[in-house]
Amino acid sequence: ASARASTSSDANVATWFSSGDTRPVILYDGVCNLCNGGVNFAIDMDAKESGSVRFAALQSDVGRALLRNCGRSADDISSIVFVVSPTRAYVKSEAVLRIAEYMKPPLPTLGGIGLMFPTPLGDFVYDLVADNRYNILGVRDECRLGRDDEFKDRFLY
Repeated sequence: ASARASTSSDANVATWFSSGDTRPVILYDGVCNLCNGGVNFAIDMDAKESGSVRFAALQSDVGRALLRNCGRSADDISSIVFVVSPTRAYVKSEAVLRIAEYMKPPLPTLGGIGLMFPTPLGDFVYDLVADNRYNILGVRDECRLGRDDEFKDRFLY
């Protein structure tokens, strides 16, 4: 699997998964319109009305700390990262397919089917989209974080 072990003992990372909130975190490119559309889709399709996942922009302090903790460069905004615990994270196509497990039907089933395909094949398709994401829907000047009071408890910054 693509899960990666923690290589850092960043004290803040552990607190984001303790204190009663163990929901996984989706790290996304905060200035990418396509990525922000994905966040909106995940909020709309979340299996729990209270939210089964949280979000942090890759560019935020939280995002950078989680990236480091997952053994990635803090400046790496090349891929979505799905952090399921302080010591486990998935990237690229596997991240997208694992996020589907937390969404309304039929997404969990579709994600499970997608996980049966070889990861390199899924990552090839993912990279085609990711490498062109700014050309597809453009960019925004600032990250979304802190702008939606209704979902404030779902965003880490």
